[in-house]
Amino acid sequence: MKYRYSKYVADLLDAVDLDRLVEQLADLFLSSGFGSPDDPQNDDDRSIAALHDAILDALLNGGVLSEEMVEQLLSRNAEPGARDALEELVQRLIERLSDDGHISLAGPPNRADGPSGDRSGSAEGAVRFEVTDKALDFLGYRALRDLIGSVGRSSMGRHDTRHLDTGIDAGGPPRPYEFGDTLNLDAAATVLNAVTREHLDRERQTGARGHAGVDIDYPDLMVTQGDYQSSCATVILLDCSHSMVLYGEDRFTPAKRVAMALANLIRHQYPGDTLRVVVFHDSAEEIPLAQLGRVRVGPYYTNTREGLRVARRFLERERKDMRQIIMITDGKPSALTMPDGQIYRNAFGLDPYVLRETFAEVAACRRAGIMINTFMLARDHDLAAFVRRVAKICRGKAYFTSPHTLGKYVLLDYLNNKNRTIH
Repeated sequence: MKYRYSKYVADLLDAVDLDRLVEQLADLFLSSGFGSPDDPQNDDDRSIAALHDAILDALLNGGVLSEEMVEQLLSRNAEPGARDALEELVQRLIERLSDDGHISLAGPPNRADGPSGDRSGSAEGAVRFEVTDKALDFLGYRALRDLIGSVGRSSMGRHDTRHLDTGIDAGGPPRPYEFGDTLNLDAAATVLNAVTREHLDRERQTGARGHAGVDIDYPDLMVTQGDYQSSCATVILLDCSHSMVLYGEDRFTPAKRVAMALANLIRHQYPGDTLRVVVFHDSAEEIPLAQLGRVRVGPYYTNTREGLRVARRFLERERKDMRQIIMITDGKPSALTMPDGQIYRNAFGLDPYVLRETFAEVAACRRAGIMINTFMLARDHDLAAFVRRVAKICRGKAYFTSPHTLGKYVLLDYLNNKNRTIH
């Protein structure tokens, strides 16, 4: 006979912090093909079985449940039906994630029901889940919060400069209005100017009669000033060649997290800035920010020149104080798009022909006033020399980092570079 712990499961369900659970599931939700490097497009990590195992691990090892709750749950192992209680909790959490809009379930509608009557029991292999935009936006916000915490709260704010401008919150002394200024008038200074001018006019004109009221003329106008805040157009250039999930380390998922955090930062703190994401592999293309969390690694090669070219074309259309490319890569340039559209490939990388064309594109970015800051996730000697030469040509910077410190360096670079550039 099986015993059901419905009340016990309901109590535990109420005790689970769903936001904490979604954070613990981030690696699964943002998976980039690391689990199957030979076929990164394989979607086995979107099965209900994979979600079930990830939730189980989060409950027992991820801190979603307190130690006391875990001990209480495990203490029932010796009791009949204890396994059913744990399974029921996991199934209820899957339902809750779906009901709250973090995931959507898809699969054959009338397969065998699971222990709690849902679609994910014996049909786990058939039913799949998809991560929703709500969950991806939440993960981007949490990634930004974690990064801001690591670099200090003082980094938050808009790109302040030492210049003064009109039309922003007043913070500087008033000055005479000039054609083209935002008509952010300082009323007191303007009236004072008009009164002073009329008094001086009467003194110069002996016997001139005063009159009621104040005539305000064009030279009297005074406008308030505030700190001028620069705007920036950024393209994040993500390497999604197969090397990003090879060699026992997932480098692409942390790169996606950084891009999602940066998108949240720009949307909430720098609404005047723009951000695009371009991925490069055998070729290169832009991906919508909304799809960033779902993109996976592949195809195989590293066409750095094509990625830079696509990014430059976007940035040349922007009219911002600063235009920059943030390139995140771990591989040697190993592909090139020929004039006829064919792809030239050299699996060994650093082919002299490919390098020459890549450096030519870097020079084109410099002529267009576009800075390239490269974040390198590998430390191969020849690759380091390539990155340093890119930085030298475009007067940008090269950072040699790891997936664990990538976000901190990218965020600090984004927050700090604008001030130095404007000044």
